[in-house]
Amino acid sequence: MDQQKMPPAVLRLLVIFPNVLSYLLLGGLIIYVTTNYEVLKSTESLKVWLIFIAVLAPAAAFTTYSIIKKIRAGHM
Repeated sequence: MDQQKMPPAVLRLLVIFPNVLSYLLLGGLIIYVTTNYEVLKSTESLKVWLIFIAVLAPAAAFTTYSIIKKIRAGHM
C-alpha cells in the first residue's frame, strides 16, 4: 500500500492547535480559581480545581516540549 504523507504545515497545525487550546483552558482555570477563591474554599471544592490545574499545567508544558523537539528534529 502506498500511504500518502501529510504535509508538514498541516501536521503542525493539527498538533499545535490543541496545545494552544490547552493553554487557554489552563489560563481560564487559573482565572476562575482566583476570582472564586473564597467560594471554592467555603464549599471545599478548591482542592479539586487545584488538582485540575496541577495536572493540566505539566501536561501542556510536556506537550509543548515534545512538539518543539519534533520540529527541531525535522519530523514535523
